Amino acid sequence: MSAHAAAPKVHTVTLGPYRKVPYTPPDATPQDKSDESTTLKIRPLFVDERQKEWTLGEIHDVTDRSFTVRRALHLNDSLPSESAAHWMWQPGPWLLVDRITGHITALHLPDFDAGVSDVVWFRDYAAYCGVTATAKPGLVAVVAQLGTRRAVVQKNIGIWPQANHFIPVCQPARWQRLPVRVTLQPTGGTMATYDVVGSASLIEEGDNDEAP
Repeated sequence: MSAHAAAPKVHTVTLGPYRKVPYTPPDATPQDKSDESTTLKIRPLFVDERQKEWTLGEIHDVTDRSFTVRRALHLNDSLPSESAAHWMWQPGPWLLVDRITGHITALHLPDFDAGVSDVVWFRDYAAYCGVTATAKPGLVAVVAQLGTRRAVVQKNIGIWPQANHFIPVCQPARWQRLPVRVTLQPTGGTMATYDVVGSASLIEEGDNDEAP
């Protein structure tokens, strides 16, 4: 390598201040609406001072250089018969952000459902309730790991869809460090604890580069 080769560009990744935007959950009714259920707290994600995404919620540091954060979607809700634009905010998928390269990756978590799945992270694992996209859909307990395609845990825990289901559908997952275990429970249902076995699978850009 030439001694005069340009040094890798250093990127700056930052998050802006929160602001509230209108939000109507898919299952909301006039009777159960509240200030919390009709607004989202979103904030912009910047790379090198240029906005790349809108996000919501807290970030989760996976490593000292990568973090996950949930994307906020600004969807066009106009009907074909409407001439005026109508936009709506919705919670979207999760993103993986590399602070060094500035690269943003949309995560395709197994059986993730934006209206059902409340992801709780631990290390490079995501635990949540999901919905199977099959001819016979069901509610499933899922533990996904970054860098792997198949879920580490995927257990059927109920039928779906459910009439008059609880909101939230499941309680937030509860993690344990030693041994690594996670407990998931449908709201009003029976809790179950799962052992999580494995090592980190996330490969960050440049991990396999040879030292100069």
